Amino acid sequence: AELRVSCVGSRGRALPRVLRHFEADYYVSLIDCQPSLGLLAVNARSAAHGVIVPVEAEFFSLRGFALLVETIETVRDRINPRLKIDGIVATMVDLRTLHSREVLQRLQEAFGDLVFDTRIGRTIKFPDASVATEPIISYAPNHAGAHAYRRLAREIIARGDAA
Repeated sequence: AELRVSCVGSRGRALPRVLRHFEADYYVSLIDCQPSLGLLAVNARSAAHGVIVPVEAEFFSLRGFALLVETIETVRDRINPRLKIDGIVATMVDLRTLHSREVLQRLQEAFGDLVFDTRIGRTIKFPDASVATEPIISYAPNHAGAHAYRRLAREIIARGDAA
């Protein structure tokens, strides 16, 4: 896909051109992409109004998050001035560890209201669902991980309605 997009004129804006035809049909569209500056990720960010950033409750993830913020700012400056961070969701959280609690505290101190209240806990069910090629909400609908993602969806919707 990167190769095909690289052959298109205005290659950083191919996805927004395609999605423009569907804007009236959807209230919200989610585009899942890697935290990189590859063409597909740049296209996703050039089409987006906002970014929801998952951050693992690990210190190295905080460093990676800082780099991602730089890429978002680069896309905003060069391609998509409306792009903003809509929220940050803490993932792989294990509140039994001091490490997770400290990372959550740093996220909250640095980003305040951008950090969603919903936290996604660490569980083996997520990799199990991936192996089964199913989302957690259908693989294990009554599991705490599925409930957490439902809470996150409600929180995202509530923030969007408040904006």
